[in-house]
Amino acid sequence: MARTHEVNVRRAYEDPAPDDGARVLVDRIWPRGVSKEAAALDEWCKAVAPSTELRQWYHHDPELFEEFDRRYRAELKEPERAEALVHLRDLARSGPLTLITATKHADISEAQVLATILRD
Repeated sequence: MARTHEVNVRRAYEDPAPDDGARVLVDRIWPRGVSKEAAALDEWCKAVAPSTELRQWYHHDPELFEEFDRRYRAELKEPERAEALVHLRDLARSGPLTLITATKHADISEAQVLATILRD
């Protein structure tokens, strides 16, 4: 039976929680108005972020999330993103992992897609 990894999604504007484990920013752009200290990140994994073209097309429109998910998963097969995804998978295997995003709608973000992939 496969073990499910503890992978959470949290907005960059929320305070860190004691049980966050490794905190990794998965956005390509730094969150506006958040200092490095306040972010309390262990890493910034820009390489795993969706392409600028995909991000701009999607614009966090809930009606486009299913198609965004499909397109983003396809992008994650590209060498640089695939390598970054392997790194995140390794982090998830070693303990709790919290994926950080600046989006207002974390439940329909790239962080959520990544969390779903990494939990398996």
